[in-house]
Amino acid sequence: MRRPRWPTRSTRILRRQRPINLSRRFLVFGKVQGVYFRHATRLVASRLGICGSARNLPDGSVEVIAYGPPGALEALETWLHEGPEQARVDEVRVFESDEAAMPQKPTEFTVL
Repeated sequence: MRRPRWPTRSTRILRRQRPINLSRRFLVFGKVQGVYFRHATRLVASRLGICGSARNLPDGSVEVIAYGPPGALEALETWLHEGPEQARVDEVRVFESDEAAMPQKPTEFTVL
């Protein structure tokens, strides 16, 4: 069977589609400040191809803003429930939004 010379309609549609990226905001509660949590989060997020930031909040929690593919965000969320060895995570709250909700998309993961 010969291959068609021109792309079929379905391959043209696939080429036009952009990869789906989502943004999520995580609030992590417990013993998560002063235990290397933000830096470890940056390392894990970078390995997963996630961009965003992690910062300490005045109430003792850590806020993580993450932007990336759905599977990578799920892996990050799973890791956030454990955190680094010195941390004790009591709760992780997840706030979902889509790619369009993020006004300026990050290009790397930073610790604030």
